[in-house]
Amino acid sequence: MIHEMRVYRCMPGRLPDLNKRFETITLKMWEKHGIRPVGFWTTVVGESNQDLHYMLEWKDLAERERVFGGFMIDPEWLQARAETEKNGPLVANITNTILAPTVYSKLR
Repeated sequence: MIHEMRVYRCMPGRLPDLNKRFETITLKMWEKHGIRPVGFWTTVVGESNQDLHYMLEWKDLAERERVFGGFMIDPEWLQARAETEKNGPLVANITNTILAPTVYSKLR
């Protein structure tokens, strides 16, 4: 099992819109594609309070490439994303890190 930590740095003032998109659109589409979220976090104390952090769980890199790749080209997702960004982009940049658990990790 591997985990992917993604951090979305939002455009100023757009974090509420991004949270709404995840809650009302993205999570339903992920379920359709078999994407397994572990959790979502916003920053209380840190570099920016305009960040959304979330973690996904994958069997391996091959599953990640196949499943997330399919989601990213889904016409329904592309249309929904375009609609939610008609007033400008929600996200300034995205970072992601693929993590492997240690032998003593609770998440494995």
